[in-house]
Amino acid sequence: MKKGQVIEGIVKEIVFPNVGLVETQEGPVNVKNVLPGQIVSCRITKKGHGRAKGQLLSVEQKANEEIASPCPHFDQVTGCGGCLYQTLKYDKQLAIKEEQVKRLLSDAGEGMVRDLNAVSYDGISASPEQFGFRNKMEFSFGDEYKDGPLALGMHKRGSFYDVITTDHCQIVDADYRLILRTVLDFAAENKMTYFHRSRLEGFFRHLLVRKAKGTGEILVGIVTSSEDRDVAMVRLSETLQNLPSEGSADNGLTGKIVGIIHIINDSVADIVRADEMRILYGQDYFYEKMLGLSFKVTPFSFFQTNTKGAEVLYQIVRDYCVSCVENDSDKKPTIFDLYSGTGTIAQVLAPIAEKVVGVEIVEEAVIAARENAALNGLDNCEFLAGDVLKVIDSIQEKPDLIVVDPPRDGIHPKALPKILDFGVDHIIYISCKPSSLARDLVLMEEAGYRMERYAMVDLYPGTVHVETIVQLLNIAAKPDVTVELEVDVDEFYKNV
Repeated sequence: MKKGQVIEGIVKEIVFPNVGLVETQEGPVNVKNVLPGQIVSCRITKKGHGRAKGQLLSVEQKANEEIASPCPHFDQVTGCGGCLYQTLKYDKQLAIKEEQVKRLLSDAGEGMVRDLNAVSYDGISASPEQFGFRNKMEFSFGDEYKDGPLALGMHKRGSFYDVITTDHCQIVDADYRLILRTVLDFAAENKMTYFHRSRLEGFFRHLLVRKAKGTGEILVGIVTSSEDRDVAMVRLSETLQNLPSEGSADNGLTGKIVGIIHIINDSVADIVRADEMRILYGQDYFYEKMLGLSFKVTPFSFFQTNTKGAEVLYQIVRDYCVSCVENDSDKKPTIFDLYSGTGTIAQVLAPIAEKVVGVEIVEEAVIAARENAALNGLDNCEFLAGDVLKVIDSIQEKPDLIVVDPPRDGIHPKALPKILDFGVDHIIYISCKPSSLARDLVLMEEAGYRMERYAMVDLYPGTVHVETIVQLLNIAAKPDVTVELEVDVDEFYKNV
């Protein structure tokens, strides 16, 4: 086997997040974006010790369990880069995710194996909606191919530049598709360009659409460069405002646009961010309802992208928290909600707590969280703006229970020891990336914590992602004693 060689083999299994272990006549090869049971052709890109790496060229034979894709934009090699698992039946998708997470959690690092048989497992919960579940999408402007027609949608798999117009995307509802097509047609009819990052010229960059499942309110954000096109933006806003409603025409909006925002971004990075925001119509927020609570959501504030799935997730988190404190009848607990976003978890937990203190680095989200708590009549929630690493030192209260819901990379390596120093009896860890969770668990176990209970929730049908909830018990709980880790944190994170 050598670099550049084209080789064929069968995909024996998938490891997180989407790496297939392909068995060939010349040895095993790691290939991304494949499914178990497929026979694939790949080109060797790297030949190292143990297992080579390859790039998928084609699927020579589908797996026995594959079904037809519900999305016309899907292709494993050249299609939209989003929903890899959509050609698998849903129960098979869940089984793959479940097995991947269990494997990651079993590996305690340094060649050790964690005994999951000693941990209570509450199963994997399916998303209440398999299609049309997302409440937020960021579509990119570009061309279908170099110097090709204007496109608006998702990047082709493996490409930083080519964009597929995903106007039949199945993980959003019809309102997203109608708004996407309306904006793209307006741009094409007016011969408006997209922002070309290498040339640093052009106008349109992204289309941000957020829609509340509970209220039907829609917020549209049009992201452009600072090129002067104010008149055109007003006309585009008017075009969106005049979209028909479902009752007045076929294929009309089922929801209601409550705000259209012009977001100006001159950054070279291909991300949705704002140097400046201008309201073209309505307001720069919308309201969502979840678990009997109302939430004000702004353009950049974090809110779980699957509202109905989040209800399942947060109910499990609440049940875990109740089980942690139900035997302590003296008083309600003080709960820390770290990485609290717009305060959804904090407010779900407020009825069982004496006080909930949320910490979130995005100030916009903190402002929204405070407003949400007031909107819901909750006076026992406090939200602090700042990095958990720094803010945690200034909090006066001492927690009885800690809930952490960190970003994909997990808990900051210098923040984790500070969290553990509180020495609480229980920590609830919510993770959207099980490999980060598995890494952090090693340090938590060094500090005397053990997995007591865990569950999974599929918030992302058709994709490789899954949420994991772990309840940790401090088996070495000693109040007022600082935890001393037996590992070098910086060195540990550098080597994992």
